[in-house]
Amino acid sequence: MTGTLLRETPDARLADAVRAVARVRGRGRGRSVVAAAGLLVAVVAMFAVSLAVGDMVTPLGKVVETLAGGGDGGSRFVVLELRLPRALLAVLVGLGFGLSGAVFQSVLRNPLAAPDVIGISAGASAVAVTASLLFQVSGLALSGSALAGAVAAGAAIYLLAWRQGIAGQRLVLIGVGFGTGLSSVVWYVMARSDTADAQEAYLWLTGTLNGRSWGEVWPLLSCVAVLVPLTALAARALGPLQLGDDAAAGLGARVEPGRLALLGCATALAGVATAAAGPVGFVAFVAGPIARRLVPGRGAALPHAALTGALIVLVADFGAQHLLPTVQLPVGVVTSIIGAPYLLLLLARANRGGSGG
Repeated sequence: MTGTLLRETPDARLADAVRAVARVRGRGRGRSVVAAAGLLVAVVAMFAVSLAVGDMVTPLGKVVETLAGGGDGGSRFVVLELRLPRALLAVLVGLGFGLSGAVFQSVLRNPLAAPDVIGISAGASAVAVTASLLFQVSGLALSGSALAGAVAAGAAIYLLAWRQGIAGQRLVLIGVGFGTGLSSVVWYVMARSDTADAQEAYLWLTGTLNGRSWGEVWPLLSCVAVLVPLTALAARALGPLQLGDDAAAGLGARVEPGRLALLGCATALAGVATAAAGPVGFVAFVAGPIARRLVPGRGAALPHAALTGALIVLVADFGAQHLLPTVQLPVGVVTSIIGAPYLLLLLARANRGGSGG
């Protein structure tokens, strides 16, 4: 009898351990679902407020009626032509930047590895400003040039950082230097251009949704509809990559192809978001950390980062429209007010921890 109990004890303990792990995972999944649902509700609520509030306040009931195809001519013009494209663009831009930043930070395992820090946005800005001011490119061609600049900058930084593989610290440092050089190109081109054109380019460089229409929404929506599933597909390699190259290779992961696919998707997401609204600062930088704090222990939390980015841009754009009664600020001004203190806090923490240099 005693021998039988002794033989059963290890199995019972193993079963208890398995049940305990399952409970912990279940709680983690439950928190993840609740956090995602909360973020989605917040995005929808802020989206509705953006459609209802303005120089002419439209009751939410009338907003819903207008979206359903009803409403009078004035409501349809204000809601469908003025506010809806801008609100949709805010959601898509925030989603693109938030998802891009979370991928960069997770793949490179560095909280500073956001596209607006490591030179991706600077590449888009340099090519777009040069095309606009020197060659009078506009419209979809200008958006395409911004996307091409982001992709070219990402490829150049990747190649410069390659040393039998990619180290996150090295890529970030090279990206910061590369971005600084591209910013010099931007300011040089602006200094040589007509004052009025340079002022318009400067407004775009701050990141703005002012005056945006359906013409900017459809191309961005098409790109996001393609890039988000591709990123989700590439993200299957993210778990092993976060363990380090050696551990990932030991688990059978294709390290370099997986990393290249993720970085390529993140670069394209940042590029299309920049093409639509300019380099809206700090959204990609703060969305990922906020999302990971909401769901600790859930890895990169990419869906949460995308929703967080959308919420940040919606709130920031609402503030940009209504903080000052007679002026509409560029949305990038408000996101910089949010993100700059976070960057200083992050650097201060790194310095206290002995890694600040």
